[in-house]
Amino acid sequence: MLRMRGMSLVEMVITIVIISVALVGSLRAFSVLTGRSADVLIQTRSVDLAQLYFDEILSRRYDEATGTNGVPAYTGACRITNDGESRDNYDDVDDYDAVTNESPDTMDASLATDYSGYTVSINVVCDDSIGVNTGGAKRIEITIDDPIGDTSVFSMYKGNY
Repeated sequence: MLRMRGMSLVEMVITIVIISVALVGSLRAFSVLTGRSADVLIQTRSVDLAQLYFDEILSRRYDEATGTNGVPAYTGACRITNDGESRDNYDDVDDYDAVTNESPDTMDASLATDYSGYTVSINVVCDDSIGVNTGGAKRIEITIDDPIGDTSVFSMYKGNY
C-alpha cells in the first residue's frame, strides 16, 4: 500500500514565516540603496557645476594687467582687485570673487532646470604656499550648496605665467 505524504499545516506556516522574513530583509536593503541614489545624482551635479565654473574662470586672465592670452605676464605681486564689472564682462580671475550665494549661471540655458536649488559662492585669494610663482598664485575656492542642504567645496590654483 502506497502512502502519500504532503506538508502539514505547521510546516506550511513555518515556511511562509521564513520566506516573509527573508523578503522583508531584502526589500529593506533595496529601499536603502534606492534612497541613496538621489544623493549620488545631487553630488554629481555639484561636481559638474564646479567644473563648469572652473572651466570658465581658468579661461580668464591672471590679473587685470595681464596681456591678452597671458602675454606679457603680470609682473607685480599677487593682488585681488574689484573692478565692479558685471558677470558678462569678467575678464580676469579675481572678478569672480564677487560671486556670493547666487543661482548657477551656466553658459547653456537648457541646464538651468537641472541646477535649480543650488547656490554658488566663489572666493579668490592670493596664496604663495605652493611656490608656483614668486608673487604668488591665486587660489579659487568654489562653494556649492545643493538642494538637500549639503555643502561641497572645490579649490584650484591659477598661476601667473
